[in-house]
Amino acid sequence: MMIPTIPTTKELLDKGFSRGKKQADLLRGQKIPKHLKGKRIEERRVVTSCQVIKDKLKSILDSVPEIESLHPFYQDYIDITVGVDDMKQALGGLNWAYGIITQLEKEYGAKIRKNPSERATSIQKEAYGRIASVVGKIEKNLDFLDFAKQNLRNMPTIDFDATTIVIAGFPNVGKSTLLRQITGADPQVANYPFTTKGIQIGHTEMHWRSIQIIDTPGLLDRPVLEMNDIEMNAIVALEHLADAILFIFDASETCGFHLDNQYNLLKQIEKIFSEIPVYYLFNKMDLVEDSEYLNEYIDNEENSIFISAIEGEGIDEINKVIRTIKKIDRTVDEEDDDEYY
Repeated sequence: MMIPTIPTTKELLDKGFSRGKKQADLLRGQKIPKHLKGKRIEERRVVTSCQVIKDKLKSILDSVPEIESLHPFYQDYIDITVGVDDMKQALGGLNWAYGIITQLEKEYGAKIRKNPSERATSIQKEAYGRIASVVGKIEKNLDFLDFAKQNLRNMPTIDFDATTIVIAGFPNVGKSTLLRQITGADPQVANYPFTTKGIQIGHTEMHWRSIQIIDTPGLLDRPVLEMNDIEMNAIVALEHLADAILFIFDASETCGFHLDNQYNLLKQIEKIFSEIPVYYLFNKMDLVEDSEYLNEYIDNEENSIFISAIEGEGIDEINKVIRTIKKIDRTVDEEDDDEYY
């Protein structure tokens, strides 16, 4: 989401009042009847200040798309990251300020014109006081939008037309390594929990089709309602994007999680996303001496592939599977989501 640079209330007022003064000063050297000159100068100052502040507020409002018009993936991503309701409230505050300042511009422009020239300065000061009061009331809104800008600047760019494969599984099972092997993408890989700090995306083409591979953050084996923001990003990706899920087991258990726990997580994902095909990838087979114990975790041999992502073993088999995956038509679901939001 492209949020422009957000000014502080001081920066907003300074810019408006400074520009207002410059425009007013341009009138001082002009030949204007004495009884009108003071009024013209102060009217110009008030009107220009209001317009500059309004223009900045409008540029912010115009730059941020309507949240309801975004794909459900982005709606959920924003909600998880900063809160949709808070975002709407902040934008509503700016819209309110825009409307009030428009009224003040008209009200005080007319007031200066109607009153004697000697009252123009005091009316201008009164106008500035009210403008400053209005801008002061949206300080929290501006602060929130600046917070949102910082937190949404790395929001992933999703190709919703591409066939999308989501990689899921516990931390340190090899998700980022697999993404790099399949697509040539170069995500950061480090050997500690929650190494993937956000959704990472790689792209490739197979048989003239665009394929999008998404590496999700590590998911813990616990109920969705107990998941943290990083884990929820993964759930959002699975729910709105996945045409198939590659679930990676660490067959060696060197990730620190027992296969029973990994299997329980797999079953939770299959239950939540029952309409999405899931393929079982048993990774780190180069570290496994006897693979017989893996049989109890294989529900369907045709959907199970034994690999070593770091060695590049089994990648050709995975690519064969990916070529067979069809894009899920979510048209009806998206319309339902729109009604919900």
